[in-house]
Amino acid sequence: MKELLDGVCTFNDFLGDGLVEYLDVNEENNALIALYEGEVTPETTHIEIEPFTILGVNAGLIPYPHHNQSPRNTYQCAMGKQAMGNIAYNQLCRMDTLLHILVYPQRPLVTTRTIELVGYDKLGAGQNAAVAVMSCSGYDIEDAIVMNKASLDRGFGRCIVMKKYSNIIQKSETGASDSILRPQRTGPGSEKMQILDDDGIAAPGEIIRPNDILLNKVSIHTKGIPVSSEPIMDSAYRPGKQLYKGPEGESCVLDRVALSSDQKGNLSIKFLIRHTRRPELGDKFSSRHGQKGVCGIIIQQEDFPFSERGICPDLIMNPHGFPSRMTVGKMIELLGGKAGVSCGRFHYGSAFGEPSGHADKVETISETLIKHGFCYNGKDFIYSGITGFPLQAYIFMGPIYYQKLKHMVLDKMHARGNGPRVMLTRQPTEGRAQKGGLRVGEMERDCLIAYGASMLIYERMMLFSDPYDAQVCRKCGLIGYYSHKLKTGFCSSCKIGENVSSMKLPYACKLLIQELQSMNIVPRLKLVEP
Repeated sequence: MKELLDGVCTFNDFLGDGLVEYLDVNEENNALIALYEGEVTPETTHIEIEPFTILGVNAGLIPYPHHNQSPRNTYQCAMGKQAMGNIAYNQLCRMDTLLHILVYPQRPLVTTRTIELVGYDKLGAGQNAAVAVMSCSGYDIEDAIVMNKASLDRGFGRCIVMKKYSNIIQKSETGASDSILRPQRTGPGSEKMQILDDDGIAAPGEIIRPNDILLNKVSIHTKGIPVSSEPIMDSAYRPGKQLYKGPEGESCVLDRVALSSDQKGNLSIKFLIRHTRRPELGDKFSSRHGQKGVCGIIIQQEDFPFSERGICPDLIMNPHGFPSRMTVGKMIELLGGKAGVSCGRFHYGSAFGEPSGHADKVETISETLIKHGFCYNGKDFIYSGITGFPLQAYIFMGPIYYQKLKHMVLDKMHARGNGPRVMLTRQPTEGRAQKGGLRVGEMERDCLIAYGASMLIYERMMLFSDPYDAQVCRKCGLIGYYSHKLKTGFCSSCKIGENVSSMKLPYACKLLIQELQSMNIVPRLKLVEP
């Protein structure tokens, strides 16, 4: 090892001499591998270079993963990719399609050797939050998190969402191209063009709102226009304005406008929208142990519990999240973080690292806590912020590294009163992007049937979905049509309109009857007098 440090030998020299070997999975079956030097026996064939190298980068970011239930580590490997942070030193010079940036990322107090190797401590993706593990109000059940409003005001969990919009000024084969018009400053529609410069392109630094115009462009109809030197008529152009489509009621800032050209030589205009967001109810957070939760309530700091030293937690977590999940690593991280801030050094929690010194032992952490005047098990004497009296139990409180995930309620919330319908079925469209309705499915229908809520079923299944006035023949039971000429219903089968009655039924039902008729199955509706 001295030769390696002095630069006399390299890693490749060790490989060539057979001191270091890459073992295949099949070879491992016939090898006895020791994790540490102290475990070497006469039968041992190999020693692992470092036990934490068994895990990849994602799993290597977790402190004390060998103290967690294994599915929790798997969950964190997935959620670690969704955490916001800093992606690169040049992140503000790039124009990504979608970029989430944490405003004030921090280095984790309890770190691992993998974190140092991959540089995660240089560009973090989370913040050290003072966490109290206690039950507070009813807004923390089922993994919900109670958050301190003062912490959010100071910048905890604040993020920036950068979104790119691009538009290309197309050139047609005839030589004509799209045009950018000067904005109109007065008249109808001018309020949507207030952010445009005189060249018809939005100005950087402007505050924009949903449906504001970023580019006042008109596109040309390329079909049917002959090649000629004569000017093109205005009727050949159609509006092609670039609109900003963001969450309703939210204002953003136009961060940057870039003009470039594409491979065909067309002018390409790119807009970078910047939206600063603070945490709100429903935003998703997660520690590095697969313990995810959404913000359940934001409480004023005056009503938050506080310790004897006057420390208010940033967030409160329900203790019922520990027994079944068995994330003991999170509890050790809290102890290590508390000891770290009291003695002023980073603690390590690398996987399987206690024997080799890459992870601090709980006994050592407890000794540090006692030395600096804390309880050995990390619990504090807490006072209620509402009554001012001490709580009846000691509260487990300390710093834990929390990640803000990209799932935010602003991007997901959706409601609809009225909106577009599908042309075929005449039922509301599906999905948030299409401003769709919320479906009352089969199971919801069964619940309503069980409660006997017949009028609610009638309302949801037909009145507010796809009501249709069908003309039904009382004689043959087939669906006819309404004749505007005769001002009455008409039966196509009986060729008369005397026996036709009007009834309300779902349009999907009428569609099903017609589809069955196309397959030579003729359903007939029997009408009775009310």
